[in-house]
Amino acid sequence: MTCRLFPLFAAALALAVFAPSAPAASPVEAKADEIVAYRAVKWQSGHFEDAQKAATHAKTLKKLGCEVKTGAHGGHTDVSHRCPEWREIALTTHEKAHEWETWLKANGFETRHAH
Repeated sequence: MTCRLFPLFAAALALAVFAPSAPAASPVEAKADEIVAYRAVKWQSGHFEDAQKAATHAKTLKKLGCEVKTGAHGGHTDVSHRCPEWREIALTTHEKAHEWETWLKANGFETRHAH
C-alpha cells in the first residue's frame, strides 16, 4: 500500500507546484484518510487563451496520469485529456478532498470520494 501511495503524494506535490488553479495538497502530512478516485473515460477538452496556463494545465493532467494532447490554433491552445482507468489521490482532510473533487469534476472527471 505504501508503494502505491508514494506516487500519489508525489503527484500531489507536483500539482501544488505546477498547477496553482488546482487545490493544494501537502504530501508531508503523516496520515491520509481521504481518498478521491477519478477517471475521464472520454476525451475532455479545455480552451486556453494563455499559452502558459495551457502548459500548466497539461502538466497537471500528466501528473495525474492522464493522456494529454495539446494543439495551438487561432490564437489559443486546446488541451485535451482522458484517463480511462480509475486512479486515486490520497488527501489528509475532508476539505482538501472536496477541493480536489470539485476541481476534477470541473475538468470533466467522474469522481468517487471515500473516507
